[in-house]
Amino acid sequence: MAVPDVPLSVLPNHYSTFESPNSYIRLSQSLRPYLQCVRTTLTSALCLSNFASQVSERHNVPEIEAQTSPEVLLNPLTVARNENERVLIEPSINSVRVSIKIKQADEIEHILVHKFTRFLTQRAEAFFILRRKPVKGYDISFLITNFHTEAMLKHKLVDFIIQFMEEVDKEISEMKLFLNARARFVAESFLTPVRFSYLNLNFTKI
Repeated sequence: MAVPDVPLSVLPNHYSTFESPNSYIRLSQSLRPYLQCVRTTLTSALCLSNFASQVSERHNVPEIEAQTSPEVLLNPLTVARNENERVLIEPSINSVRVSIKIKQADEIEHILVHKFTRFLTQRAEAFFILRRKPVKGYDISFLITNFHTEAMLKHKLVDFIIQFMEEVDKEISEMKLFLNARARFVAESFLTPVRFSYLNLNFTKI
């Protein structure tokens, strides 16, 4: 379900909306309305139904991945908190692809996010909806199909993604604090002057 083109005046004050090619971008200033906006948009996008492929007979493939039938693809939506945190939601008739850009304030966080997401994507089969390769420009992607919404509770799928977005920043911050503490300890140990105890040795001339 695509977000309708509504005037700015009818949107809540914490959203500033403008139109971009093939997407609607919502900017929010704090985490709570940002997550609430993602939750509402994702819940609306998860109205999926079983849809057979129009190209391959007796096949049912995620149309958002196949990209073979433009008429069953809906408008992608980007929900952004700032230029470094955003979520791309790409809905279609039988699948939704959700891509998340995680906050990376410096080079250390960039490395930590890369290692953390790589650890998760290598275990994608344990998460069912996790995509092994993220969409270009994003750090991690999820693919939800109509089979997932039929086998699982839709609101629980939404809760999982929202909880992931809440927890990932905490995890990265904790890893960064631990890394800084360890680096500080190593630096202090390295720069501490080493005291040598000299032995009194008797040298005899041969």
